[in-house]
Amino acid sequence: MSLRLCVIPGDGIGREVVPVAVAVLQRLLPDLLVEEADAGWNCFQQHGTSVPESTYERLRTCGAGLFGAVSSPSHKVEGYRSAILSLRQTLELNLNLRPVRSRPVVSPRAGIDLLVLRENSEGLYSGREHWEAEACERLGAGAAELARLRHARRITLVHKANVLPLTCGLFRDTCRDRLAEDGWSDVLDERLVDVAALQLVERPEAFDLIVTTNLFGDILSDLASHWGGGLGLAPSLNLGANIALAEPVHGSAPDIAGSGRANPLAAILSAGMLLRHYWQLPELADRIHDAVDAFLREEGSVDFGRETTQLIGQGVLQRLE
Repeated sequence: MSLRLCVIPGDGIGREVVPVAVAVLQRLLPDLLVEEADAGWNCFQQHGTSVPESTYERLRTCGAGLFGAVSSPSHKVEGYRSAILSLRQTLELNLNLRPVRSRPVVSPRAGIDLLVLRENSEGLYSGREHWEAEACERLGAGAAELARLRHARRITLVHKANVLPLTCGLFRDTCRDRLAEDGWSDVLDERLVDVAALQLVERPEAFDLIVTTNLFGDILSDLASHWGGGLGLAPSLNLGANIALAEPVHGSAPDIAGSGRANPLAAILSAGMLLRHYWQLPELADRIHDAVDAFLREEGSVDFGRETTQLIGQGVLQRLE
């Protein structure tokens, strides 16, 4: 059976970087069936909703999705809700995986390979200021599985339970108990979020798998992305039960949209996460990582002016041959 991908370009540079990532996937998966759907601020302006029901249906049918970027108004607009938040919550994409690894030329330090696992549906970031044990249990189960896949040398629970004993305490205790049940006690530790932020700046190579809450994960993963070359190279994957939505961490960048200057590497690496974690094709995901690293090593720069998007895409495709 052919694999299916629902493509949602979104807003701004999403419409420029997503086609490049799709071309990379199609080079590795020639029989991939691609279907396009709409979501985002432009969609809301045209149709009165940021995510039409047809988009949810298409994603559920395909199982795998690739989302580009979303713009948001600078002021409150009645009836508007962020497309990506709506997609995460409606489709129960409860886990958010954000890897950070050293890359040739663009990374300021070698030897970094960490993964931030972020709860994706609850807490302050979601706009719902409460916490349910079910969300913590899903996060703990996801952390145990990722620890197994990574052969984790260290698992760090990041929280603020000293001042938020109810919500952060529930997160910490539930995840700690689940990881202990699965035999990870020997490599399990915890940090207050402010201490974790400091140590991610001082010695990021000390971390392996960081497990944390929605808001803290959003902040810490952006901070850590510096070590992987910045947000322009930061991939992510929203993961649920039998469904996944890949998404570059960067925004819609309206200041450069349409200029050809957008860097597609985050979108390409996000597509690679679908191969690794959803389609269970790690050897193809490794080929994408190797092609990106070879491109950076040999070209030395990711800014080619008004031909950046095109030249980076071509460079990665050439190194997949």
